[in-house]
This record gives sequence, C-alpha cells and structure tokens, in this order.
Amino acid sequence: MTEAVISHETFSRRIWRKTWQGVGVKLGFAWVALLVLMGVFAPFLANSMPLLMSKGGEISAPVLHYLNIEDVVVLAMFALAVVLALVSLSAGKRVLLFVLGTLIAALLANLWVKAPAVMIYDEFRTPAYADVDWRIMPPVPYAPQDYLRDYQEHGLEQPLAATDGRFHLMGTEENGADVFSRMIHASRIALSIGLIATGIALVIGVILGGLMGYLSGVVDMLGMRLVEIFESIPTLFLLLTFVAFFGRSLYMMMVIIGVTSWSGYARYIRAEFLKLRRQEYVQAAIASGLPLSSILFRHMLPNGVAPLLVGVSFGVASAILAEATLSFLGLGLVGEPSWGQMLDQAVKSSMFNWWMAAFPGGAIFFTVFAYNLIGEAFRDAIDPQLSRNAGVKA
Repeated sequence: MTEAVISHETFSRRIWRKTWQGVGVKLGFAWVALLVLMGVFAPFLANSMPLLMSKGGEISAPVLHYLNIEDVVVLAMFALAVVLALVSLSAGKRVLLFVLGTLIAALLANLWVKAPAVMIYDEFRTPAYADVDWRIMPPVPYAPQDYLRDYQEHGLEQPLAATDGRFHLMGTEENGADVFSRMIHASRIALSIGLIATGIALVIGVILGGLMGYLSGVVDMLGMRLVEIFESIPTLFLLLTFVAFFGRSLYMMMVIIGVTSWSGYARYIRAEFLKLRRQEYVQAAIASGLPLSSILFRHMLPNGVAPLLVGVSFGVASAILAEATLSFLGLGLVGEPSWGQMLDQAVKSSMFNWWMAAFPGGAIFFTVFAYNLIGEAFRDAIDPQLSRNAGVKA
C-alpha cells in the first residue's frame, strides 16, 4: 500500500488494516466464523430428519416443517446481516435496521411458526421416512436430543465407532446422543449468550459512560460510585442465586451477565469523552444548538469507540466462560446441548470418557482464545504507544 493511499484512509480503515496484519487474528476470526456458520445452520448440519426426500414422485423437505421459532429467527438474522453488509449505509443505520428487522422476524416467527412441542425422532427411522425413492440426509444424521438408547447395547461409544451401520465421528454421550451433533448445536448457545450479553452491557455502558464523560461534575461523581457498586457484584454468584430461586433460563443469564458487566465499557467511554468534549468540533456542535443525543452519539461516539472494540472482544469471551462454568456446575439449561454441560457429564460419569472432556473443553478453549487474539490485535492496532514500541524493536 502506497504512502498516498495510507495518508487518505480513514481512522476505522487504518485500524482494520493494522488489525489484519497478524496471523493470530486471522485464525481467531476464522474460528469465530466457523462457529457462526455452525450455529446458524445447525438444523441443516446435524439432524435426524432428511433435508430432502422423494416418495412416490413427491419431493418434500421434512427439516423445514420441523424448524422452531429460534431456528427461523436465527436464519432471518443471518440473512439480514449479510444483506446489510452489502448495502452502502452508515454504521448507525445498519445497526438500527438490524435491530428492527430482528424484532419483526421474531414477531412473525411467533405468529406463523408452529413447531411440534414434542419431537419423536424414532419416527424418522420408520418406513415412512426410510423406504423412499431417495433422500438427502444432513452431514451428521443425528439430532442433539436423539437418544439412541434402544440401539446401543454397550452404552457409550468411542469416537469413530461404527455399529450396526451407525457412525459417530466424536462418539456418543451416556444417553446415546451423538457428541458431534451436540457440539454443533451448542455453538449457538455459546455465541448467543456471548454476543447478546455483551450487547446489553455495551448499550448500558455507552449511555452512562457518555453522560459521565460529557457532563462531568456531579453526574460523573455519582456515575463513578455506581460503577464501583456494580464492579463489586460477583457475576457468578449472582447467576447461581437467580438460578436457585427462579429456575434456569438462557435469557435470564444474558440479562444478568449484561447488567453486571457494563462498568468496564462505561470507564472506556468516560475517559474518551472527557478528552473529546473540549475538541473544536464538539464545541461547534454545542454552539450550533444540536441536541445532547446528537452530540454524544453522532459526533463524539464515532471518535471514541475504538477502545471499546478491545473490551467487547474480551467481554464476549468472559460471557461464554460464565455460561460454560454455570453449565459445568450442573445449573445450566435442561435438555439443551451446552459445552459446559458435556464437561459436567464427563466428570460425573462412572468412568472417565476422554472424548466427553476433550471435545467440549477444546471448543471452550479455542473460542475464548480466539476472542482474546482478536482483542489483542485490536489493542495493538489502536494503541499508538504499542505501535511505536514495535517499530523500535523491529
């Protein structure tokens, strides 16, 4: 890249260019992209029902008839994100359209999608689905809740085991469910709790931190006392308390993690806004009579958002780790596959089954490690002092 092109590039483009220079961040984004694809298309990657089949000349797609509300909303969100990424709009408009589109998709899915309350997977092994002209099965032909107890005389099966025409790449768990299928579907829980919980914390932190930094004085003093109060709340113990009293809910976990982890983002934004509020363009916006919301979020926030990228990447990793810890303690979701829950099964089993510990434990490690790599790359790209030190060492 020539010096003329570099001198004319925007701040955001320069940050992205410096971030992508490392090999580690590329591996981190590749792993996260793989998890996103697995989470979005999980029903089509691991399921006991055919994707397409033909019987008597009539072609049908059974998997589409059994999609639940969550599957439809996730697919709609992914399609909306791809479309918005290709459209030339400002970041604020993209976020607004994505939120509105997600709400509309959730509303329509609740009105129109009627998935069966109870799924009997043995039906898909009956002649109605087996004796057909042809059928296309998913790459992993087992649903995460398809417990093959009647087909397993020897209990757990190790990875690469093939018995009676059934093949399990990562083996099976104690109830007979395919581990690889559960790993794929568990990626959706890990990503959703990480992104949504961090999004909640980010919204609260940006609003309160922006007001603290811009208004300063009494508002800043009261805001910092509030930050100190929330920083003293142990998130894990609060999660354990709510689970004990109100039951297990993924949405409750997201809200608790988000509400208790916004203080770091508030500190970032406060520090940036204290520095930016005396800049000439901010004073010009005030003199022009612009409303407070426009000054904070349209003029100041785009120039102070860079440090948040570092905090967000580490925040997503922390949220995923919190959910995995809760599931490992046996207080996670019931009936839904989770990496922490699979680790809990490995510990509670009468004998150590290495595949029940290695695969979910490796997934947790690589996911947290990937977000840490991304956070480190953003930090190195944003911090000019680190860039100068790297240039001196080179």
